[in-house]
Amino acid sequence: MENITQHRFENGRPRPRRYHQARWDEPIIFELSTPGERGILVPPAEEDIKGAAGDVLARLPAGMRRRQAPALPELSQNRVLRHYLRLSQQNLGADLNIDIGQGTCTMKYNPKVNEQLGRQPKMTELHPRQHESTVTGILDIMTRMEAILKDVSGMDRVSFQPRGGSSAIYANAAIIRAYHESRGEAGQRDEIITTMFSHPSDAACAKLCGFKVITLYPGEQGYPSMDALAAVLSERTAGMMITNPEDTGIFNPDIARMVDMVHQVGGLCAYDQANANGLLGITRARDAGFDLCHFNLHKTFATPHACGGPAVGAMGVTEALAPFLPYPVVEASADGPRLAEAGALSIGKVGAWTGCASIVMRAYAWVMNLGADGLKAVSEMAVLNNNYLMKRLLELPGIEVPYTGNGPRIEQVRYSWQKLYEETGITTEQLGLRLADFGQHYWTSHHPYVVPQPATLEPTEAYSMKDIDEYVDTLAHVVDEAYRQPELVASAPHNCPIHQINDECLDDPERWAVTWRGYQRKLAGRQA
Repeated sequence: MENITQHRFENGRPRPRRYHQARWDEPIIFELSTPGERGILVPPAEEDIKGAAGDVLARLPAGMRRRQAPALPELSQNRVLRHYLRLSQQNLGADLNIDIGQGTCTMKYNPKVNEQLGRQPKMTELHPRQHESTVTGILDIMTRMEAILKDVSGMDRVSFQPRGGSSAIYANAAIIRAYHESRGEAGQRDEIITTMFSHPSDAACAKLCGFKVITLYPGEQGYPSMDALAAVLSERTAGMMITNPEDTGIFNPDIARMVDMVHQVGGLCAYDQANANGLLGITRARDAGFDLCHFNLHKTFATPHACGGPAVGAMGVTEALAPFLPYPVVEASADGPRLAEAGALSIGKVGAWTGCASIVMRAYAWVMNLGADGLKAVSEMAVLNNNYLMKRLLELPGIEVPYTGNGPRIEQVRYSWQKLYEETGITTEQLGLRLADFGQHYWTSHHPYVVPQPATLEPTEAYSMKDIDEYVDTLAHVVDEAYRQPELVASAPHNCPIHQINDECLDDPERWAVTWRGYQRKLAGRQA
């Protein structure tokens, strides 16, 4: 009898997984529309209901009323189902492939029991306009999750209102601005310090808040020197917004001293802990002297990324900065949890309501399942996995790790394929496209490419040694192809529904459209 598993192994190790993604020539859903076709027939309102409701549009200003019904696609239920299932077959995700390659984004397994909790009717049928006395259950979970994050960060108050990491970074920058305004120093303190390997949103959000951004570049060890920081500190310093470990995975051992130096000139310090997967139970923002911080629940706390949303950037502050938090916040009281409204110093809203409640509940369930010891074990395993991945990758030709001599990396590493590029002409982007032919994900880095030909990989605690070995062995196969058959790698992907695109199109707004209606308008304009 033939050994049906023999073809999957070579020299005792699994071969790269054979993979070919579905490719449907699937129209846009608007093109599938057939006038009059329906997926569900909504019964007309009964006369007594109409009479009780009255003119439901009367309170809307005339300028806000549609002149005609929206041109929504008209399809039967089975055609809708086929359409979206076909599209789903042309995607990859954390439940289908090993997402080690999504560095800085901490892709990890989202427990399905938590998904069931998040989708139960008791959660999905809540409405943000319900009276707080009818939603004490979810408000109680928010106060409990706040207490957990206070323990993890050392901060005194936490808000779940920001809708993601960048939203929380913006809120932190707004609080820094409001704090100095309250002291009459807003006009003087107009500079925010960040670092090149901090997340780009730290600079972007500070700029959006009206600050001048000063970026510190890495020294020989991968993080800025104390002298570089001292040279930019002044009476104009409003604060420092920094990631640590930075996106290289290097933990800055001088971080507490840097925070102290900023404090000495009157600035505040915000800790970007969006990716705290290597820090839980090991170090805290407050222990390094920070005034503000934030966590991405959709990274560190194992809730869905969902293509950038829903998400929560939980922001924590010291007691001194609590009056500046966006409101409402949830507070415990003798009568149970309640919503506290804005004070005079609040920066106002940065998102609707109190935040994405279902994501907070998923994160709470994840933490309660693990406990304090489990959270620390998550970080220890993430660091172990990352350093095992680095050891395996350094066995491959053409790869290097910049800024060596710092000891183990924390939760990720930014690698460089510059040597491979010089020897084969294959770029890091081309490696990633070829890796997609084997059902694996791969990410380069934020621009600019300070590390030449970069790749940022992060295994998290969710992946086993076998997963890591499979990922490395697949990448090793692609690297071998780069040396033996560079044209094969350069022309990838071959097994995906979409092959190479013309990058030049992305720089020409006349050649793309973000909506179907926009496309139709541009097309009509050209035909005219």
